[in-house]
Amino acid sequence: MTVVREISGWGRWPRRICTLETPRDPAAAAAAAARPGAMIARGLGRAYGDAALNPDRTVAADRLNRFESFDPDTGVLIAEAGVSLAEIIETFLPRGFFPAVTPGTKFVTLGGAIAADVHGKNHHAVGSFGDHVLWLDLATAGGVRRCSPDASPDLFNATIGGMGLTGIVLRAAIGLMRVQSGWMRQRTVVAPDLSAAIAVFEGTLHVPYSVAWIDCLATGTARGRSLVYLGDHAGADDLDGAAPFDIPRRAARSMRVDAPSGALNRWSVRAFNAAYFRAGARKPAEALVDWDRYFYPLDAIHGWNRIYGRRGFAQHQCALPLATSQDALAQMLDAIAASGLGSFLAVLKRFGPGAPQRPLSFPIEGYTLALDLPLTGDALTLMGRLDDIVVAAHGRIYLAKDARMTQRTFESGYGPGLGAFAAMTNPSFSSLQSKRLGL
Repeated sequence: MTVVREISGWGRWPRRICTLETPRDPAAAAAAAARPGAMIARGLGRAYGDAALNPDRTVAADRLNRFESFDPDTGVLIAEAGVSLAEIIETFLPRGFFPAVTPGTKFVTLGGAIAADVHGKNHHAVGSFGDHVLWLDLATAGGVRRCSPDASPDLFNATIGGMGLTGIVLRAAIGLMRVQSGWMRQRTVVAPDLSAAIAVFEGTLHVPYSVAWIDCLATGTARGRSLVYLGDHAGADDLDGAAPFDIPRRAARSMRVDAPSGALNRWSVRAFNAAYFRAGARKPAEALVDWDRYFYPLDAIHGWNRIYGRRGFAQHQCALPLATSQDALAQMLDAIAASGLGSFLAVLKRFGPGAPQRPLSFPIEGYTLALDLPLTGDALTLMGRLDDIVVAAHGRIYLAKDARMTQRTFESGYGPGLGAFAAMTNPSFSSLQSKRLGL
């Protein structure tokens, strides 16, 4: 099926009229990859910017959504690339299995998770999504190739994190982790400033999951004040009578209309951040939280991106090396506070060692800060200033969240691996992002 319509990433900017092709199965997707002309693959549209947009041909994975096999002894799942993490969890969590790595939304496809080499709250413990991919079938312009760490390893590593520029992922084998329940033991630590937040992360590297909400508008002695959430999968002895997997579904809510322009401003965001910090500090330090609330708080509101209004928003997510993280984060927080353009969705995480064998994989050992900003000229100017701080700190910007990074900023962050990556790509696969960045 082929249609022509306007589409965008999750940030709703940029928007482009694209020829959208939806193959019915992996064979049809492979045939699409072999036809001449530029194209890019697209999953559920959760890349924030223009990474999955090609006006000539955008190949959607909607119908590549079948499970092919599962081994309960090893936890190895083989599935088509359009299967979502939500479908994986719905099917296999009741059997005692959960994705080893998950980003902040379950509405992402297996192929998209591979293309962005997504990370979660446990990168410091288990790495990124690509560390749990055993093999994948890749449709290239020259045919279908099975890639793994042992078979075509260079192509395998370029595909993980490669933003669809090596071909279309058709199916993959991934390892799921065994869990005893669908509940999480959560501990909240109140950090009065940035130094305290970093000390919490560094002192809890043995805890499987950690993430912080950070008040990016707090200044002075409160600069970087945070609520750090530590978590682990609850065992049978932790449940206090709760059913291990029979967890009531959250009521689905939807944002059906765009919020008024200007609803998110320096005053509303500052007030929200202050109230959120006070409320979080008053809550019990330890709690039993179900998997959906712990991993996917924003998924409870379908279409939450509408809160930023019709113009959309952009996310700035950077990775900073451990040696430069604290100074760079302080500079970024100062710049954000001075601009008055704070984000109420500012998240700080600790990364473990990266994967240098994957040229475009985002994580590097250190810290990552992510913030959403309503799309305005002032916000774009601020993000350019944040880019400069990241470049000076020898960091990089996340391609899956990018909609406006310059080629200079990109090459500064990913330069050492770009030659190896270019050798694995084909001009047939390109996006608005790849053209903007000179890939």
